[in-house]
Amino acid sequence: MKTSTLIGLLLAAAALAAGAWYAHRQGLWPGGSTGRPGNAPTEAREARRDRPVPVLVSTVARQDVDVTLDALGSVTARNTVAVKSRVDGLLTRLAFAEGQLVRKGDLLAELDARPFEVALAQVRGQLARDMAQLANARTDLQRYRGLLAKDSIARQQVDTQASLVRQLEGTVAIGRAAVQSAELQLEYTRITAPIPGRVGLKQVDVGNVVRAGDADPIVVITEEQPIDVIFSVPSDRIAEVAAALRAPQPPAVAVFDRSGTREIARGLLVSLDNRIDPATGTVRLKAEFANRDQSLFPNQFVSVRLWVGRITGALTIPAGALLRGSGGPFVFVAAADQHARVRQVRPGLVLGDRVVIEAGLNDGERVVVDGVDRINDGRRIEAVDAARAGSEAAAARAPVPAAGR
Repeated sequence: MKTSTLIGLLLAAAALAAGAWYAHRQGLWPGGSTGRPGNAPTEAREARRDRPVPVLVSTVARQDVDVTLDALGSVTARNTVAVKSRVDGLLTRLAFAEGQLVRKGDLLAELDARPFEVALAQVRGQLARDMAQLANARTDLQRYRGLLAKDSIARQQVDTQASLVRQLEGTVAIGRAAVQSAELQLEYTRITAPIPGRVGLKQVDVGNVVRAGDADPIVVITEEQPIDVIFSVPSDRIAEVAAALRAPQPPAVAVFDRSGTREIARGLLVSLDNRIDPATGTVRLKAEFANRDQSLFPNQFVSVRLWVGRITGALTIPAGALLRGSGGPFVFVAAADQHARVRQVRPGLVLGDRVVIEAGLNDGERVVVDGVDRINDGRRIEAVDAARAGSEAAAARAPVPAAGR
């Protein structure tokens, strides 16, 4: 075939294809639609755009809400004492069981008291000798004064005897102090609990010689009733916390397990630290718990919730409904005509999964809480109440009772 003939056939085929495409666009091709060019795809897009988008909505209502602060905290013993010996001696007895609860003054350990008993007997004997000498010197002084009155003795001898009496009085005073010191040393051989609390594991075994200068204690006692929880809150909430502390009733505090689901105990806020940590921008607080059931343990990590106030008649919405754009915070309102409308709002406090709305919404309006990523201003929606959907889902998950036979 000649080249010119081949080129002519290709041009003819191209012309036929172009004519067929044009006829189809004009609706002249069999099976095509009539109307303006591109009508079928446009109508399909319009149909999809007009189809309502299912979304979950929540009704805005006024309610009284508690203002709370959530934080992580650490349980701290009210007092912790490392029990050490105050004298040197042989440890002869441990009078406690590890982990035992003790009261103040309970016996914990005993040292060999015999060396201290001997020392006490020695100073008591010295004191008795000194007191006898003092009594004899006083008798002589009394007799010398009588002779002086009769001019039968020199005044110098009387003055010398008076000085001897004063000297012996000082010796007796020293002896009495030595006896008291020896009695105290003997008393220290009985080691008692300085505070009530729980004893830990023993650090020294019976038979060892303990000294007052030892670095390791015999045992450690932690006071757990009451017990404290230390936690931190942002510095911008200090004013609320301080105002709550000034109220007649101290603010309530609840502690939960690490997951934040199970409440362990409730107590009261007792103090606010006097400085802000510049590294974290937080301030430390201390709460007190009775801990009668021993549910809190020193150095335990807990989740803390502090109640600092109450807002009456507040408008709240789920936190998921609040969005932020270039114009500021906004929500999608489910209008009565089944279309989503953008509404600028002024949010207030965030209380867990709820946000207080100070302006922009009215009581009874509905806001979109799920599906906001699929809609825009003016989009037609199919609103489903979130509370009703949740109850229906729970009912669907509930087990069906078996039919009786």
